[in-house]
Amino acid sequence: MIPILVLSIVLAADPISSGVAVGQRPGPYSFLVATGSERGKQNCFICEQGAKPAVVIFSRKLSDPVGKLLAKLDAEMPTHKAVGFKVWLTQLTPKADLDELAKWSKAHGVKNAPVGAFEDMDGPPAYKLHNDAEVTILFFVKEKVLANFAFRTGELTEKRIPEVLKALPGLLADKAPAKE
Repeated sequence: MIPILVLSIVLAADPISSGVAVGQRPGPYSFLVATGSERGKQNCFICEQGAKPAVVIFSRKLSDPVGKLLAKLDAEMPTHKAVGFKVWLTQLTPKADLDELAKWSKAHGVKNAPVGAFEDMDGPPAYKLHNDAEVTILFFVKEKVLANFAFRTGELTEKRIPEVLKALPGLLADKAPAKE
């Protein structure tokens, strides 16, 4: 019998495009908030932010890397309070479990960033989130997306978090005035 050697070639998948494109305006959407003073209420943080800098993370799965990324961004909120910087996470899910979301948020040390659920795996229709994107991250200021990151299942790892965080100085350098 002749041994057969099987080689498998794994090709890196092409990057995917998910969410509002760079240069475009993120539209309003409401989601059910699981943490903070607005717990249990529908809220539109896009509407509240106006011209102020923000980061929104859309995630279909509450993974450890997503929690670590959110915690790092969350830690920046108090430092940039003067410009109104805000971060939040929107879980895309068929049915919200506010207790589980709050527990996950607390376990990752999130203190400032709201966490909530949009009860539709496709996400807000105007955002056109790619079905293969487990995580989509949008950085925006003055109602314009400055950076957009999309990751398939397992692509957002602890090693890739710094790649996302590199967009933060550009977002905050704009020094958008806080709207009253």
